[in-house]
Amino acid sequence: MGETYYLFSNGNLKRRDNNIEYITEEGIKKNLKVEMLDEIFLFGESSMNTKILNFMSQNNVTMHIFNYYGFYSGSFFPRDKTGSGYILVNQVEHYQNKNKRLFIAQKIIEAASHNIHRNIRYYNAREIDLNEEIKDIELLQRKIWKCKDVSELMGIEGNIRKVYYSAWNKIIKQEIDFEKRVKNPPDNMINSLISFGNSLLYSVALSEIYKTNLSPYISYLHEPGTRRFSLSLDITEIFKPLIIDRMLFSMLNKNQITKKDFESDSNYTYLKENGRKKIIQEFDERLKKTIKHKNLNRNVSYRYLMRLECYKLIKHITGEKEYEGFKMWW
Repeated sequence: MGETYYLFSNGNLKRRDNNIEYITEEGIKKNLKVEMLDEIFLFGESSMNTKILNFMSQNNVTMHIFNYYGFYSGSFFPRDKTGSGYILVNQVEHYQNKNKRLFIAQKIIEAASHNIHRNIRYYNAREIDLNEEIKDIELLQRKIWKCKDVSELMGIEGNIRKVYYSAWNKIIKQEIDFEKRVKNPPDNMINSLISFGNSLLYSVALSEIYKTNLSPYISYLHEPGTRRFSLSLDITEIFKPLIIDRMLFSMLNKNQITKKDFESDSNYTYLKENGRKKIIQEFDERLKKTIKHKNLNRNVSYRYLMRLECYKLIKHITGEKEYEGFKMWW
């Protein structure tokens, strides 16, 4: 698995012989060794030309771009070299068939709600009274397989998350006053952290989907749209409790992130650059963290778990093995 580079400084991204070089406005040069490079997260303002983009495409380098406030803007992907007409036909067929689509969507929510439940149970065992929230989530989980369509299922998912987020004021030791999830734009530090973390995970999931035969445009839980890679939203639904939420709980409870790491502008709140760097450092370390996989009987990274999720979907839509979403057991 290749390296990931996070670029914050403004500068110039260019090809230098058979490598990629980033030169900051201060003249500092950073050599991104292309033979080891997998993806670039670009947070600073950068100039580049088609020469570097062609070179990145030839070497299968992905680039995710974020705006001034750290919000995801878009991605550059090399020409698709892994596409499969057979997989695409089956992927579309499972979306168009109402029952087949609903089944996959239910499996995704079953796994996601299980992982949320594990997080709640973890903190409930540490002298935080979350019994009420656990009961409410378990009650909602029983309704997942009674849903008649994806719209009804999304309503259940929304209620599970509402209960889950209500527990954050108990889990997090700082004074956060977190009442509800607000996305566009985030209105407080917790919403800003969730949005930033989720956008990072969304980008990584997109990179992992790209390495398989799946199309990122065709999804089952989230409605496919003309301006988003909706399958990434499906995949990240499962892994947000494990990777993003646990990371945020840990960093906030250790005071690694505080209100000093944020700025407010008009009606939204966003992370300062130093705060983003701290989040990204921890995020990158978590992606590299490994667990002993039950079925593979070997250690795999959190990042690779997302690619395995794609492979499981492929096996399902091709009739090889019924899909089961990833569920935490620790």
